Amino acid sequence: MELSSLQIFAEVMCRGSFAAVARARDVSPSAISRSIAALEAELGLQLFQRTTRRLAPTEAGALYFARIEPLVGELEQARQAAADVREEPSGTLRVTASVAFGQTCLVPLLPELHRRHPGLGLELLLTDGNLDLIAERIDLALRLGPRSDSRLIGLRLFETRYRVCASPDYLARAGAVAAPEALRDRPCLVFALPGYRSRWIFRDRAGRQNEVPIEGRFVISSALALRDCALNGLGPALLADWLIDGDIAAGKLVDLFPEHRVTATDFETAAWLLYPSRAYLPLKVRALIDFLRETLQQPR
Repeated sequence: MELSSLQIFAEVMCRGSFAAVARARDVSPSAISRSIAALEAELGLQLFQRTTRRLAPTEAGALYFARIEPLVGELEQARQAAADVREEPSGTLRVTASVAFGQTCLVPLLPELHRRHPGLGLELLLTDGNLDLIAERIDLALRLGPRSDSRLIGLRLFETRYRVCASPDYLARAGAVAAPEALRDRPCLVFALPGYRSRWIFRDRAGRQNEVPIEGRFVISSALALRDCALNGLGPALLADWLIDGDIAAGKLVDLFPEHRVTATDFETAAWLLYPSRAYLPLKVRALIDFLRETLQQPR
């Protein structure tokens, strides 16, 4: 019995679909179906009930999965440990991050990563949805905000702050914004996320907090697109420091309230490096974690 067949069976159990496993492995669903059928023939058991609408494990399939899942994990960890005898990390890692953070903070680091570790490859999954690291076989995730998933190991990379910014052209045309409360009367650029669409929260140096309702003609689901709209003078926007501090330093954007902390949801936000808990952390994963902690914790 081949380990690959057991791994495919375990993935189908976790994802609940041949098609999802096929997409993750970049093979046809029929190849996954054949692998499961061959395993069933070898065991003399039916592992799944198949209909046109759903796939469900049989009682035998569920019991078999409960017994072999930890064994499959142990065998994979043993393979990784043997491979890690080599001094140089190698292999491909699956890494996920938001589109804006990945494009702004990760992609520029790839040349240096390749220089240091030429044997490493990345499958970089940039999405603004939170993927299931275990079901999607993801090695590392970079997430923004308060840490929320206690099932994962979390390493805090750096604190993040949000700023309300606008272009000098916009301010020359529409006038300066004297105080946060003045945003009530200004069409703003709004991020299309829950909690970001209707208010911004300000806290001054004395700790006084003020919630300001905001409205906007443009509601956009991409932080990169919001930044472009702000640069083009379409109004004030609430954006993260790692995305716009370079524009502020270059005079392309103006921080409207440098004396205030600003947020839409929570003031205690950070960039986190998350990975599934496991008994053995492969060398390639450790190498990437060390690289990201070094490069992303440096002053940006």
